[in-house]
Amino acid sequence: MDYQSALASLFLPEGRNDPYPAYDVLRAHAPVFMADGRWWVTSHTVTNQVLRHPAMRILDAADYDRFWPDWRQNRGVASFVLSMLQTNPPDHSRVRRAAAATFTARRVAAMRDVIAALSEELITAMPARTDFIGAFAYPLPISVICALLGVPAADRPWFRQRVADLTVVLEPISTEREMQLADVAGREVEDYFVGLIAERRRAPQEDLTSALVANGDLTAEELLANLILLLIAGFETTTNLLGTGIKMLLDRPEHAARLRADPGLAPAYVEEILRYDSPVQMTSRLAAEPVEFGGVRIAAGESLNMLLGAANRDPARYGDPHRFDPDRENVQPVSFGGGAHYCLGAPLARLEAQVALPMLVTMLPALAQDGPEVRRDRLVLRGYSALPVTIG
Repeated sequence: MDYQSALASLFLPEGRNDPYPAYDVLRAHAPVFMADGRWWVTSHTVTNQVLRHPAMRILDAADYDRFWPDWRQNRGVASFVLSMLQTNPPDHSRVRRAAAATFTARRVAAMRDVIAALSEELITAMPARTDFIGAFAYPLPISVICALLGVPAADRPWFRQRVADLTVVLEPISTEREMQLADVAGREVEDYFVGLIAERRRAPQEDLTSALVANGDLTAEELLANLILLLIAGFETTTNLLGTGIKMLLDRPEHAARLRADPGLAPAYVEEILRYDSPVQMTSRLAAEPVEFGGVRIAAGESLNMLLGAANRDPARYGDPHRFDPDRENVQPVSFGGGAHYCLGAPLARLEAQVALPMLVTMLPALAQDGPEVRRDRLVLRGYSALPVTIG
C-alpha cells in the first residue's frame, strides 16, 4: 500500500475501523507531507512541536466567516466554533482562564469518591447480559460531568443521542443529513442550557454552571457555547476511553488479573490505553506565519492535520509500539492535545478511568465479551457504539 492509498483508506469505513496499518505506511513515508492541499503530521516529535508552537492557531469564527458565511445557522457547528475549542488568543486565554478557575484540579480530585460510588452503583445494577457502553461507559462520565455542571440526574439520558449527533461536526467528512441532525441537536441542547443558565441566575448552587454564570468575563454567547463544550468534552472522550479500556482488558485476561491484584497500577494502564488506541485520533492547526517542521517549510495560512493515533504508535518514540505494555517508561500520549489548547477535562477523564477499570475487573471477575463489538464509524473520535458483555 502506497501512502496515497493509505491516506485514502482513512476516509473509508474499513480504514477507519483499523487505521493503524495505514498510519504505519504514512509515518514511514514522512513525518510531515502534503496531500490534498493540506499537510499531514505522523510523528510523535513533530506532533508535539506543532501542538506547542506559538505560531500555530485554531480555525476560528473569523475563518468560518470567510469560507462559510452562514455557518451560525447550523447550531451544531456554532456550539463548537463559538466555544474555546475553536477560539484563539486573546479571547481563548480569557475564556479558558474563566473555565479553569471553576474546573480546578482540587475540584476534580474531590470527585474520586463520587466516581467510585457511581461506578459501584452501575456495576451492581448491571444485568447478566448487557451492552457495556450503554450500561457503564456512557452513564458513568455523563453522571460525573452533569453532577459537576448541576444537571439533574433525570435529564442525563436525554443527552446521549443529541451529543452523538452534535459531534459529527468534528469529523472531516459528514453527510448533509448528519449536518441537519447536528443542527437540530445543537438547537435542543442550546435551549436546555439557556433554561439552566436562567435557573442558576435566579438561584445559584454549588456547581460549575453557577460559577461560570457568576463570572463576569464571559459574554452570554461564550457562556452558552462553553457550557455545551464542557458537557460534551466531559463525557464523549471518556466514554470512548472506558469502552476501549475494558475491551483491551477483556482481550488480555492476564492484564485484567494483574490490575485486579494491584489497582495501584491503574494510572500506568490508563496512559498505555490512551497511547495504544486514542479516543481522539486527529486534530488540526493553521500556521499564522511561515514555520518549519520536520525539515519542511509551512507557509502562513496552511493547515496541518496531526494524526494523533499515528504519533502515539511512533516506533521512534516507543519501542514495539503495537504491543500493549503498561510497564513502558515515560509514556506521554498526545491523545488530549497539547499547548494552549490542551484538553481542560483530561485530568477528569484520566481519574474516571483510573477509578472505574480496577473496580470493574474486581467486582466482575468473570466479565466477558458476549458478541461482536460495534465500532463507531468515525475518524476523529474513536470508540465503540456497542460492546455486548456478560457478567458471568
